[in-house]
Amino acid sequence: MTYQFDLDRLLAAVERFASARVLVLGDVMLDEFIWGRVRRISPEAPVPVVDVDSETYMLGGAANVVHNLIALGSRAQICGLVGEDLAGRQVAELLDGLEVPESGLIRCEDRPTTVKTRVVAHSQQVVRVDRESRQVCDPDCLANLRAYLEANLPNCDAVIVSDYCKGVISRPLLAPVMELARRGDKIVTVDPKVENMPLYAGATVITPNHYEALAAARVNPEGAEAVLRAGRLLRQELQARAVLITQGEKGMTLVTAEEEAHIPTMAKQVYDVTGAGDTVISTLTLGLVAGLSLPEAAVMANVAAGVVVGEVGTSAVTAGRLAQALEQDIRALSRRSQG
Repeated sequence: MTYQFDLDRLLAAVERFASARVLVLGDVMLDEFIWGRVRRISPEAPVPVVDVDSETYMLGGAANVVHNLIALGSRAQICGLVGEDLAGRQVAELLDGLEVPESGLIRCEDRPTTVKTRVVAHSQQVVRVDRESRQVCDPDCLANLRAYLEANLPNCDAVIVSDYCKGVISRPLLAPVMELARRGDKIVTVDPKVENMPLYAGATVITPNHYEALAAARVNPEGAEAVLRAGRLLRQELQARAVLITQGEKGMTLVTAEEEAHIPTMAKQVYDVTGAGDTVISTLTLGLVAGLSLPEAAVMANVAAGVVVGEVGTSAVTAGRLAQALEQDIRALSRRSQG
C-alpha cells in the first residue's frame, strides 16, 4: 500500500462520527485498577508488597468499546450480561455517566459480573486478578439478550461483537444477529476469540491479533508470509469483507479480496496495551459507518491505537485527539512511503 491518504477526507469522517449509531454486543466487564508503590519484598514469599495509594474503576470489555464510541462522539448501546452484584451496579453507574441506556444490561442471578483487577506500581502492572464465569448464559438470559437485539438492532448503523469467551457469544445468539444484520445491510465488526471463530461467518471485518489469526487459521508461525496466509484463509473461510490483524509494535495487516497491506504502528511509546483492541474496533467501525474505505478506516484505527497505548490504564481517545493525531501521523506515513 502507498500511504497517500486524503487528510481532509479522514478529518471530515471524524466529524461524521456524531451521527453514527452503534450497538455493542459482548462480554461486559469492570476494570479495577489498584495503584500503589513497591518498597519491599514480602517475607512470606518472593513477591513484592504493594502499598496502595488509590483505586479506580473503569468500563472494560464490551463496555469499554462503548466508552470508546462515546469518546469519539457517536451514539452507542450495550447488550451484555452482568450479575446481581456490586460490580454490576458499578458498570451501570459508569454507563449512566456516559448517558448510555442500561436497558441492554441483562442481569443474571447465577453469575458474577466479570471483574479484572490490575495492581499497578510505578507505572508497571504487577499482577492481574480475574473474577468471572465462563459458562454460557442460561436460557432466560439468552432470551432477554435476543429480545433486546431484535428490538434495537434495526435502528443502528453497525454492530460490534466484542467476544472474550465469557458466556455471551454463542451460536444461538449470534446466528440470528448476523441474519438480522445481513437483512438490514448493517456493518458487523468482530473482535474475536479463536474458539468462536466459525460463529463470525459473514461479518464485515474481523480483527484478531496475530496469535489468534495464526491459531484460528492453523498456520505455521514461521516465515514472513505467515500472517498474510492466515488472513487470506480466515477471510475466505468466514466470507468476510476483510480481516484486520493487529500485531502490536509491528502494526497491522489488512487482507481483503482486492488488496493486502501492512500498516506500520503509529505508537511513539507503549506503556499499556489494556483496551487497545477496543479502540481499534471502535474507530474502525465508525470509519466505515462514516463512509471511509477499508484501508482508510484501518489506518485511522491504527492511529487511534497509537494514542491509547501511550497511556496507563483503560483509556479512550476523543474525536479531537484523534483528529490531532491524524494530522501528525498521516503526514508521517506519507513521508515514510515516499522515502
